Amino acid sequence: MLSQSAAGETMVKSKVTGKRLFVLDTNVLMHDPSALFRFQEHDIFLPMMVLEELDNNKRGPSEVARNARQTSRFMEELMRDIGAQGMESGLKLPTPANASFESGRLFFQTQALAHDLPSSLPGNKPDNTILETVLALQDHHPDTTVTLVSKDINLRIKAAALGIPAEDYQNDQVLDDLTLLYSGQAELGPEFWERHSKELNSWKEEGRTYYRISGPDIPQWHPNQLVHDGSQEGFEGIVRRVEGDTAVVELCTNYRGAHHAVWGINARNREQNFALNLLMDPAVDFVTLLGNAGTGKTLLTLAAGLAQVLDDRRYQEIIMTRATVPMGDDIGFLPGTEEEKMAPWMGALMDNLEVLSNAEGGDWGRAATNDLLRHRIKIHSLNFMRGRTFLRKYVIIDEAQNLTSKQMKSLVTRAGPGTKIVCMGNVAQIDTPYLTETTSGITYVVDRFKDWPHSGHITLKSGERSRLADHAAEIL
Repeated sequence: MLSQSAAGETMVKSKVTGKRLFVLDTNVLMHDPSALFRFQEHDIFLPMMVLEELDNNKRGPSEVARNARQTSRFMEELMRDIGAQGMESGLKLPTPANASFESGRLFFQTQALAHDLPSSLPGNKPDNTILETVLALQDHHPDTTVTLVSKDINLRIKAAALGIPAEDYQNDQVLDDLTLLYSGQAELGPEFWERHSKELNSWKEEGRTYYRISGPDIPQWHPNQLVHDGSQEGFEGIVRRVEGDTAVVELCTNYRGAHHAVWGINARNREQNFALNLLMDPAVDFVTLLGNAGTGKTLLTLAAGLAQVLDDRRYQEIIMTRATVPMGDDIGFLPGTEEEKMAPWMGALMDNLEVLSNAEGGDWGRAATNDLLRHRIKIHSLNFMRGRTFLRKYVIIDEAQNLTSKQMKSLVTRAGPGTKIVCMGNVAQIDTPYLTETTSGITYVVDRFKDWPHSGHITLKSGERSRLADHAAEIL
């Protein structure tokens, strides 16, 4: 804790610069160990209970345990530069290069801080101990704003009931609101062609039609974005290049017709058609698909993978993985090999393979499905992905909304030469604790990859599963 002399110096500085003192809950550090360095010029305080909980959760191979261990390593590195005053004056946090501020200090609780809580306050001992610490800090430093930072909503509610300023940790938040997330498409206004037709050029190359368009709307476009005029049978193009106020747009392949079926599957709406254009394009290495249940994410991705592995021989095999986060209670350990353990999690794969085998024809198609499973489709667990390199593979990451940005980075960086990665998810169905729509790993990659010319994204909107599923999704 701050000593009286150090506290006095800190409080004077706080009055001048408006510095705040943030008390971090354990779940913040177990969610993001780098949170220690994310508070700029403000000071950080860690109660002793937080250190105890970090120690209790540091064992095991889980992501939480790894983050707890990494937090301890960060704190150990900071303690190497302790001066003569020791921990009483706080540990100096590193200032980022070219920063316009000087980073604050990290303080640990070195003595008991007592404060009486209401006797009727419910809850567990660790949370109440942290609340007692914050209230005591407020009494010791009345001129400083002491704020509790926690990912636990209930703890923040209890803090508000006691008059304690409490905030969620939002540094890992990609966007302020999900409505700001890049959708992968742009609708051309009714006067678009009038305003952009002065320097319009078109040509054909290798059987494909291209347009060069210039005008005021072009700088807002992104590579591999779908542009359309709003009608189902109207203009649909893919933005191939954006250079200032000029873009090169390629006319989309129409996968709605039987002559352009992909492994027996046709697109049923505009977004599905564009998804197939991205999935079948060898120049697009990374594809993200967002959409509610029943929009066809898995079926389209698997059909495109089978067509390129078995027909075009573009990739050697399909590798499918997903986050194993149960929707209900866990059913315990599963017997068998890695693929046998993953099989119960891959029901979507089996369901869509059944559709695809029927599309390919009768008994032969159903018999071929088993051969495809054994030889061309491999199911792997996320636990064994680290350190691997995939060469000429078609990698499908399902349920990507349950991955953190750090886990997503670990997966995408496994790609070797000739590999395509497809991430699918529904941000309305997040089962991982402390992840939200704006902090999910798939939201992170959609936002970060939108300007890369070898990636594409589309948000599927129309449900195509059944009228029952569509109605349930709408009213339930």
